[in-house]
Amino acid sequence: MSDKSVGAVLLIGSIIGILIYAWLMFFAPNFDITLWAIRITLFAGVGAILTILGWIGYTLVSTPPPEPITELEQQKIETTEEKK
Repeated sequence: MSDKSVGAVLLIGSIIGILIYAWLMFFAPNFDITLWAIRITLFAGVGAILTILGWIGYTLVSTPPPEPITELEQQKIETTEEKK
């Protein structure tokens, strides 16, 4: 599938999603449907934010600390001396 095809599918899908969401918010025949749409939207939004925060935390915990700058400078000096 080409990039333009994927883009067209995403565009059409998002427009359809907006129309469905607008119908659920403003034109649903039953107010309970609107409440469920709001609940699901809030849950998805909060879940997405907390997932991103958890991913950032995991990355901070699992990534080794960077080498001190002096060691990096020493390696650079040694590398340039070896090339001479």
